[in-house]
Parts: sequence; C-alpha cells; structure tokens
Amino acid sequence: MSRIKRAVQARKHRKGLLKHAKGFKYGRKSKFKLAKDALRHAWAYAYRDRKVKKRTNRQLWNLQINALARQNGITYSRLINGLKKKKIELDRKVLSALAREYPEVFIKIIDEVKGE
Repeated sequence: MSRIKRAVQARKHRKGLLKHAKGFKYGRKSKFKLAKDALRHAWAYAYRDRKVKKRTNRQLWNLQINALARQNGITYSRLINGLKKKKIELDRKVLSALAREYPEVFIKIIDEVKGE
C-alpha cells in the first residue's frame, strides 16, 4: 500500500482554523493548538449566548413595560392579565416599543385594560 502524505490538506485545515482565530490575543491567533482550543470555547459561548440574548431582551422589555405601567397605576402582571382578558394580542417586544416611543398610545392601552 502506498503512503499518503497529507501536507496540503493539513495546511489547508490549519489555515482555515487560524483564519477564524483572527483578532484573538497572544498565541491563540497564530499557534494551531491554542487557536483550536480558543475557538472551541468561543463557538460554545457564541451558541449559548445566542439563546441568552433572547432571554435578556425579554427581561428588558418586561422592565420597560413595568416602568411605564406603574407610573400609570397598574402593575406589570395585572396589565398582561388584563390584555389577555380583553383579547388584546400585543407581544412584549411591541409593548415595550410603544412604552418607549409612543407613551401616549401605551397609556391608552392601559386605560382600556383598566376599563376607564
């Protein structure tokens, strides 16, 4: 059986991996072994934090809704419950955008929930 040399494929593999490690500090950008380990961690964190990003954004929306709701005499949970009872289907992202950019519209929604 003839011997197979992998020089070209191995170099291609290493160069591709090092290309992904561009911008890393110290040897992690130039040494294959360190870069490989750093990228394994980086990609794991990137995957995890794409999920965390959704979580933190939802928390932020809830805070923004709650802040304006309390200024108008209703708690967040009562507001959400009232919206469901009145069958007003607005998600939290839209509600927080209304609270930030169009507070007068948000206040009308609160009045509708309160039944005024």
